[in-house]
Amino acid sequence: MSMKKILVLPGDGIGVEVADQTIRVIDHLNTKNNLNIEYEKELVGGASYDVHGEALTPAVLEKAKEADAILLGAVGGSKWDDVERDKRPEAGLLGLRKELELFANLRPAIVFDALLSASSLKEEIVKGLDIVIVRELTGGVYFGQPRGIEEYEPGKQKALDTQIYFDYEIDRIARVAFDLAKKRNNKVTSVEKANVMETGVLWRQVVKKTHEDYNDITLENMLADNCAMQLVRNPKQFDVLVTDNLFGDLLSDCAAMLTGSLGMLPSASLGAKKNGKRNGLFEPVHGSAPDIAGQNKANPIATILSFAMMLRYNLNQQDLAKNLEDVIQIVLNEGFRTADLYSSDTQTLVSCSKMGDLILERL
Repeated sequence: MSMKKILVLPGDGIGVEVADQTIRVIDHLNTKNNLNIEYEKELVGGASYDVHGEALTPAVLEKAKEADAILLGAVGGSKWDDVERDKRPEAGLLGLRKELELFANLRPAIVFDALLSASSLKEEIVKGLDIVIVRELTGGVYFGQPRGIEEYEPGKQKALDTQIYFDYEIDRIARVAFDLAKKRNNKVTSVEKANVMETGVLWRQVVKKTHEDYNDITLENMLADNCAMQLVRNPKQFDVLVTDNLFGDLLSDCAAMLTGSLGMLPSASLGAKKNGKRNGLFEPVHGSAPDIAGQNKANPIATILSFAMMLRYNLNQQDLAKNLEDVIQIVLNEGFRTADLYSSDTQTLVSCSKMGDLILERL
């Protein structure tokens, strides 16, 4: 493989620890498989704010644009709750998504057989679960204007957020979902609130129109609140779900707990392919977990699986991606668990770095 450049942004809290374990995997594959990846670490989020006064500096953004892919740990924490909104850690992540035009967020929810008991649902409900939530990432209420908090009369305030979607934004995310479904089980569930929201009405109309180009794919529409209920009641009815930014944020966390832990869920945020290059940011679904940061307790698997998604979607290394995923399955089958997954004396409790050791030994 020709030289590929990766920008590693560990971020805040446990992001630093899980990113470090993933870097060890990269180093291992560079040596063993001649992967030929060159990486550079930079600051983002609260770590960047503490040094530079902003969550994403222009210099780091430029490096992100030049990289073949970006690996991010996690951002955020209560330490920065009182910082101005546009300088908070999350603003760094939102800025990367917006500036790199990463409009499609893929969030798999897969239940490993070894972790069936970790799910809060009955085993027969989640056994064999393998779904993907495709979330629109650069539109909707997180970016809509106007927004803000203002005084409407002396001593009283009101808050305003704006949900807005353009037809082309809906069309392109729908195409990602339909194309993905072609490689899976040929079913897409489009999720919105067309019963009470105008954006939901347009979403349903555009997805229906786009579906005309994918007649071999089954399309169903579902209201977001019903979808949340169905994810808990009968999650295996789904294959690929496509939804907007806000609902995707909520539903993907709901799906995460079907698997037993946020520490198991990777994600990929992808842009359109331009001049042979597709921007991609790969990160775990979990947050920065400041309560356990620095204690070597974090689960690095979601970040390592995010790197596997990078191998598959950006670096064209499908075989290496599959091998890495299989090794993680082996480690879990052998009974090794980080604290978030540990539930029985028959299992072996291991630290973040030890989980990294176990994966490397079998890779």
